[in-house]
Amino acid sequence: MGAPVFEEFDPASDCVCPGCVQVRRVSPRPLSGRCGGHPAVRGAMVMAAAASAVLGAVTPAAAHSVPDSPPRPGATRADGASDTPQGPRAPLHGPAGGGTKPSTTKAPATTRTAIINRAKIWIAAKVPYSMTSYWTDGYRQDCSGYVSMAWGLAANEWTGSLDQFGVKITKDELQPGDMLLFHNKDNPEKGSHVVIFDGWTDYTHTYYTVYEQTPPRTRTQPTPYQYWSNANKYLPYRYKALTSGTAGAESGAAAKVVPYPGASSFGPGADNKYVTMLGEMLVARGAASSYTKGPGPVWGEADKRATQAFQQAQGWTGTAADGLPGPRTWELLVSGEGKDIGVRAGGPGRPASHGVPGYPGRNHFRPGAENEYVTQLGRQLVKEGFGRFYDTGPGPVWGEADRRAVEAFQRDQGWRGGAADGYPGPETWRRLFA
Repeated sequence: MGAPVFEEFDPASDCVCPGCVQVRRVSPRPLSGRCGGHPAVRGAMVMAAAASAVLGAVTPAAAHSVPDSPPRPGATRADGASDTPQGPRAPLHGPAGGGTKPSTTKAPATTRTAIINRAKIWIAAKVPYSMTSYWTDGYRQDCSGYVSMAWGLAANEWTGSLDQFGVKITKDELQPGDMLLFHNKDNPEKGSHVVIFDGWTDYTHTYYTVYEQTPPRTRTQPTPYQYWSNANKYLPYRYKALTSGTAGAESGAAAKVVPYPGASSFGPGADNKYVTMLGEMLVARGAASSYTKGPGPVWGEADKRATQAFQQAQGWTGTAADGLPGPRTWELLVSGEGKDIGVRAGGPGRPASHGVPGYPGRNHFRPGAENEYVTQLGRQLVKEGFGRFYDTGPGPVWGEADRRAVEAFQRDQGWRGGAADGYPGPETWRRLFA
């Protein structure tokens, strides 16, 4: 398991010689001729220092000119922290987009389910990291923009302002959707980072599942508490406008961020960003198997199948489940409400087992699920040689260890992409218990 990268730029070198370690640090001082390292990198450092002196901060161009390498697992950086340039507070859709003016007080109501579902959208889309680019939903593609998106804020915040939208809590109070924040007030460009918490992976509460935006793209993985480095500086916060989850309050807040674009945006011939956004939301809700590639901006049969599967998961039939997203379908997707695909075990009239003896249905293997089938699955995975992911158990509560073990088994079958998502479908179950 690789250690995460804090840098707000793509690492370009793994060299750990003293000279390279020195030149990889962002410093306003000219580099000494005696300093080791590579001449090209030293030249990039001089350019970065000059740009910093003129602009008062490391510009995106300078940041990309200064390569850095992630620490080895369990190791700390030479200076104990990483240099972390990030975008400033900005409206949605970018500075030139005329979006909502940043506000330090407005916190739209949302739910834990909606926060995690929004976080999963970027995971499914593999959103590339950028300090200056904005994703289709209008949020900046860095760590603070990601949390702003997950929390459903009306603007792009940064690590120096996100705490104003939360209340400080303790480690024991952490729940999915909370954030862990480190803002270095003395030097915001060094080490500042923020991530979303999604539950403990072990009973000792030493590792948790993280959602974060970090080079090269959005990711989720087990992470040590509090974080890899500067561990004692990461503080847990809870979103201050969290609600109990009524659909009206949540969908209203989310719909203001991404309103329904209209029926003409979907269907044969449609080619626009909303088709991509729809596909990403559907994948996050369990429709990955509908796509062999994408999602993308051109409407296709995969989008129709995925949309219909989501509609059927809500219990809709007939024209209400025609595979074309109407206002209510869109509202449920952007709000994180409604049922995920698979909860109804494939739609009306289809057995949960899909003809596979003993298979109980995908809804038994979801975050928060606790039942005998999770234990049965885990024990069989251990028996088949995939027990290395379990520190304890297996047990009845579905966790990251179960998902990783299932994913390893699926990859062992030669499956890739959405077919190896770590969630057991009927064919996974059939092969595992064959």
